[in-house]
Amino acid sequence: MNEIGPIESVRREPTQKRSRERVERILSCASTLIEKSGSDAMRMSDVAEMAGISIGSLYQYFPDKGAIIRTLAERYNVLGQQCIAEGLQDVQGREDLRRAFGELIDVYYAMFLAEPVMRDIWSGTQADKALRDIDLADSRINGAVLAAARARVDPKADRDELEASSFLIMQLGEATMRLAISVERKEGDALVEHFKRMVLREMMEG
Repeated sequence: MNEIGPIESVRREPTQKRSRERVERILSCASTLIEKSGSDAMRMSDVAEMAGISIGSLYQYFPDKGAIIRTLAERYNVLGQQCIAEGLQDVQGREDLRRAFGELIDVYYAMFLAEPVMRDIWSGTQADKALRDIDLADSRINGAVLAAARARVDPKADRDELEASSFLIMQLGEATMRLAISVERKEGDALVEHFKRMVLREMMEG
């Protein structure tokens, strides 16, 4: 009995590691296919073939194409949340807030422009309820971070008001980015600048 336990433990760990590595390979292959032809054209069989696994094995990890896309979307959201949290963590005054949030808008827009997979996924958000739910949850998380930064700047402000307006700002920001990448670059740049001025004016006057 005492010998079996450690042996089983050793055997399970490589299996878990291989599973994690296989998931990463699947997601990497899916990203490559989306970047090449778009998510609409991506087929589960293509992902399995590129990943070097059977279609049955693929379905063990992801039951359908939507599950792969949602996983990729959530990963991009985590990166965005980390970026926003880090960008706002040192905000103490109004000028800190103006500078930090303005820079975050630019950084977030650059992320959308630089990541074709991210663009593809979020361009289809409104047609996929699961992606819409992920999008809303992301805006709530980022809105709470923004509200906390604004509360540090103005401790006397109504916290419920800050929470509501910050949630709205983040959700409108996502919508602005999707709109900006769906039009010509010059117009998209201008739309992002308009959003930035509008939001910063709201926050500075609030």
